[in-house]
Amino acid sequence: MDTKQKMRLGFHLYLNYFVHGMAIVILAQNMVPLGQQWDVSVARVSMVISSLGIGRLIVLYFSGRLSDRFGRKIFIKLGIWTYIPFFLGIIVSSNVYVAYFCGILAGMANSFLDSGTYPALMELFPTRAASANVFIKAFISAGELLLPILVTVVETNHIWYGVNFILCAVILFVNFFFISKLEFPKQLTAQQKIIAESHPKMTFLGKVNAVTLTIYGYISMSTFYLVSQWLTKYGQEVLKLGMANARFLVSVYSIGSLTGVVLITILTSRRIKSVYVMMVSTIISLLALLAMTFILNQTTIFISSFVIGMSAAGGVMQVGLVIMSELFPTKKGTITGIYYTAGAISSFTIPVITGYLYKFGVQSIMIFDCFIALIGAICGLIVFFNRRQLAIEKD
Repeated sequence: MDTKQKMRLGFHLYLNYFVHGMAIVILAQNMVPLGQQWDVSVARVSMVISSLGIGRLIVLYFSGRLSDRFGRKIFIKLGIWTYIPFFLGIIVSSNVYVAYFCGILAGMANSFLDSGTYPALMELFPTRAASANVFIKAFISAGELLLPILVTVVETNHIWYGVNFILCAVILFVNFFFISKLEFPKQLTAQQKIIAESHPKMTFLGKVNAVTLTIYGYISMSTFYLVSQWLTKYGQEVLKLGMANARFLVSVYSIGSLTGVVLITILTSRRIKSVYVMMVSTIISLLALLAMTFILNQTTIFISSFVIGMSAAGGVMQVGLVIMSELFPTKKGTITGIYYTAGAISSFTIPVITGYLYKFGVQSIMIFDCFIALIGAICGLIVFFNRRQLAIEKD
């Protein structure tokens, strides 16, 4: 494949994640009209959000393994066709049960996209795998940034909330036909097969890192997922911000996420080791969350929203996947499945936990996120020191 073909394919793969970014926050940003449509409370709408995690959990591991066997393209196309019924189904659903099923479809769609896209990008840009995967986060963040703005425009002009759902479905529908016509890279070249077959047997420290990184898949998803879903409510209820300003916190968070993507892309392209990026990012996100939770003023929360977006949602989760994939070079799809299955468990369990914690106030949710971020920082340190020891032993 020439450079032009690679860039074209890369753009259409990333475009799916722009829509996915909008999907991540679209239910949370429309809690009031959805609650009215289903005649349920905000807490029940939050429970519907948890269905996305169930959908991911159902198929992610198996789709990752099958992606190694049958190729990346089929699962990316399947992901698109599974996502469209979610967007259209939510706006016509009459109760939370139908909505919950649609949410499961969205989770499955996300899993299909992940199992095909992450390995495809590592194969499309083998010398820039970390940067290529982190760039997915840029498109996710762009979607997360745009959606609250679109919701505000729709509400201000008294337009039906479902317009944004239809827009997402249309973008995916058009993108499907472009992807169908594009050629995908080979999963392994002859040279890569030789290198993979000569890959040394994994040491004890390597196994510890594999387990730690799997745990980190859960933790990293939880850290920024909690913020993206509850930041608006936090601004409203703790700082008494108006709805527009509270939603702007999510936009600030998304701008931080985009900034983090740029920084991580620059750092990894300059061959700064991924383990350094992971360790520093997890520590910074912990400090920012502590500041947001316990220093209750507008300036601190706006700055913390930006810093958390930059450090926790700026692509560090994708960096963790690349580090883990280096341990298993011939099983990128399977590793993607395992790593993001941990994230899927987070998408399922975190909304349930926060739905319960919300009874004690939204600040209790942020305290819980601080605890999650602390575990993430510990995981980052373990991986860093283990990789350092492995490098010493190798030398």
